[in-house]
Amino acid sequence: MNRSSFVYGVVAAAAFAAVALSPREARAGLEACGNINVSANANCQLQAQGGCTAQCTPISFQAACAGKLEVSCNGQCSASASVDCTGSCDATCSGKCTANPGSFDCSADCKASCEGDCSAHCSAQANQAECAASCKATCGGHCDAQCSGTAPSATRDAKCQADCKGSCEGKANIDCQVQCQSSGYASCEANLQGGCTAQCTQPSGALFCDGQYVDTGNNLQNCIDSLNAILHVKVEASGSASCQGNGCQAEGQAKASSSCAASPGEQPLNAGMLLAGAGLLGVSVARRRRRRSA
Repeated sequence: MNRSSFVYGVVAAAAFAAVALSPREARAGLEACGNINVSANANCQLQAQGGCTAQCTPISFQAACAGKLEVSCNGQCSASASVDCTGSCDATCSGKCTANPGSFDCSADCKASCEGDCSAHCSAQANQAECAASCKATCGGHCDAQCSGTAPSATRDAKCQADCKGSCEGKANIDCQVQCQSSGYASCEANLQGGCTAQCTQPSGALFCDGQYVDTGNNLQNCIDSLNAILHVKVEASGSASCQGNGCQAEGQAKASSSCAASPGEQPLNAGMLLAGAGLLGVSVARRRRRRSA
């Protein structure tokens, strides 16, 4: 078997496993991911070697820093939601929930509503990218806090109350959060750069979502589990392999692959599982080649 056909076999096996295995229904918080704000449509990849360290730049730390700074600024930014905001939001939310009761997502709707104000709040800021990250982290923090305590079986009114309270509280605190967070980005980004570079040298690699570094600390697998509970595209890895002499060796080069089919109660395929599978395939190929040459 030549190298290209083996690589194809590894990737094909990964694709099959991604479809066969599926995410848990339970939804977890992202404390293990440094409180980073991630949408369900985010593309999260484990990067190992190669261009991994090239991504350890300040622009890749904005979301991670915003998540950390939003938490630290909460004590200074505690404005209440306005009556006008919650009133108009309740009416809109009820209409959405009535139209699509089975697919209504409190957190996603809350964030979409809140983040709609980010452009207006950040248009006059010197660093609009940092401002946008701070704004989204603020919306995400308030929405997750309100919606995570609302059961999937809750009534439409309960879901909308949580949705609107989170969205309107987020909007009320955006300006305060943006101002509070602005002074902390430089030191936060400097601290994260060393951790990002170190992670890139590890076999597991560093985790990025839509190009933004995820500070997992010592909780990589916990973070992956939390992300897999909310992402449409699961955090996984594909293996590349090279065959020389009588053996094949699999290497971990991290990427994300899509897992569309889902059956409740089964586990998602994670990076370690897939790379281990690639290694087993390599062993199998090596054994076949040795038998043929005997």
